[in-house]
Amino acid sequence: MRWTRSLIPTLRDDPADAEAISHKLMVRAGLVRQLAAGIYVYLPLGLRVIEKVNAIIREEMNGIGGQEIEMPVLHPAEIWQQSGRWDVIGGEMFRLKDRNGRDMCLGMTHEEVIAWLAAREIRSYRDLPQIWYQIQTKERDEARPRSGVLRTREFLMKDSYTLDPDAAALEISYHAHKDAYCRIFDRCGITYVVVQSDPGMMGGSGSHEFMAPSAAGEDDVALCDACGYAANVELARGVPSAPPPSDAKREDVATPGARTIAEVSAQLKIDPAATIKTLVFIGPDGPVLALVRGDHALHERKLARALKAEGRPAHPEEVKQHLGVAPGSIGPIGVRGARVIADESLRRGRYVVGANREGFHVVGVAPGADFACEWADLQVALAGEGCPNCGKPLRIERVIEVGNIFKLGTKYSVSLGAVYLDERGQQQPIVMGSYGIGPARIAAAAVEQRHDADGIVWPWAIAPFHVHLVPVSVKDAGQMAAAEEIYRALREAGFDVLMDDREERAGVKFKDADLLGVPIRVTIGNALAKEGVVEVRQRATRADRRVPRADVVGVIREMAQTIS
Repeated sequence: MRWTRSLIPTLRDDPADAEAISHKLMVRAGLVRQLAAGIYVYLPLGLRVIEKVNAIIREEMNGIGGQEIEMPVLHPAEIWQQSGRWDVIGGEMFRLKDRNGRDMCLGMTHEEVIAWLAAREIRSYRDLPQIWYQIQTKERDEARPRSGVLRTREFLMKDSYTLDPDAAALEISYHAHKDAYCRIFDRCGITYVVVQSDPGMMGGSGSHEFMAPSAAGEDDVALCDACGYAANVELARGVPSAPPPSDAKREDVATPGARTIAEVSAQLKIDPAATIKTLVFIGPDGPVLALVRGDHALHERKLARALKAEGRPAHPEEVKQHLGVAPGSIGPIGVRGARVIADESLRRGRYVVGANREGFHVVGVAPGADFACEWADLQVALAGEGCPNCGKPLRIERVIEVGNIFKLGTKYSVSLGAVYLDERGQQQPIVMGSYGIGPARIAAAAVEQRHDADGIVWPWAIAPFHVHLVPVSVKDAGQMAAAEEIYRALREAGFDVLMDDREERAGVKFKDADLLGVPIRVTIGNALAKEGVVEVRQRATRADRRVPRADVVGVIREMAQTIS
């Protein structure tokens, strides 16, 4: 590709609204342009990156027996109503009516369509197993699109689905996908961890996420370097330090004006870990008191798992209505008409809790003895807490989710009638799995993990080009003749080449080359006429080699073997 015939609109300055490094660099390098909040146009270089990611995905999916199909973006409401998700999914689903008033939606995932299709095409156990996949546009009305292409309202996704006769066969399909995903991310050149995760709205019996460490991420994972434990914090269990020892007898104490954990702790001169934080939620069956230690935070996904339903924080007037006291003095003692769920860390120790009357708290309270409660893991795991497997300290890392895999089981096949006849002629529900990868997220994660002060440093496999050819002076006939010769030879050797044939200053060309981040730069300058050599530079290391003109292809072929 020649620069003068291409759309590569590089920018000197960062976009004003960009915070993530990948957002800044992908805009500045001319990969993408924002049409509206969370909606992007992929320009030629950006599309080349995505297509290279997709090629790797296709190779690995085909390698495990995947068959590529294409499903519609526009879905009838009926299939979502049958699965039960039409009423469960909130504002993130784009909904519309056709001209006949029929409810429709734009697909944010395709489990319902797959189950609908399987119900019509799969008849017998002889038709199983199956792996169907697509690389296709998804629509999701994100409340707060941000971080460039990392969190958008329209995005490309590889979603695949396995259809198996039973849970044992699903395990085989699931692990085949897990291994294929590892190969995909390895080949794309990104660093990642595989963690346990919460299936969430997808449902099913288990799931894993593939997370790329990055400060731009929106998830946190708990990791143990000693034993390899890894889990999303929405699922991770930490072993906290013991609560401060207390032999206080249960009694009410005045705490005038103290409404927060910090204020109560300061007034009573105690560690916040000696208090209980009581949070009021409204669940499907009424109010719920969620209790965590004062120095801990509640993870709402963990509470939802304990409730087996979604809850929401109660409004102040609802707290007053159900408990008879305003927030700030709430406690679990003597509460009626509300479920009380306490974090597992509260099983030991005595604590200070709200007295359910303004300006008072109760000291010396033993959960489970002084009040009845259910027990569940509710707290957000913290860095430094013990690993639940080996006891060594956990660390918490911010990450980008680049892939996920789910054991769906029969959730969708039962509701949409996807069944088959087994060897005995008995009807059985198809056992499903669902597996997603975000190609744009892979690209953005690569930029987040591989950049420097001057621009992107692309991994070889997904770089828009392998070689960036820079003739210093396009007016120099000798330089241009050599550039054309090297350009042709490299392309014939199978390399993707960008030639910067602009009539620009050398400094401008070098600055753009660093910004674009192509793995190898070949500079054809004055050394060609004087010594018959060109300069070959590796973008990642900035190591230069002076190479005879005739040896360029061989040297680059050799370098390509070592660049990841």
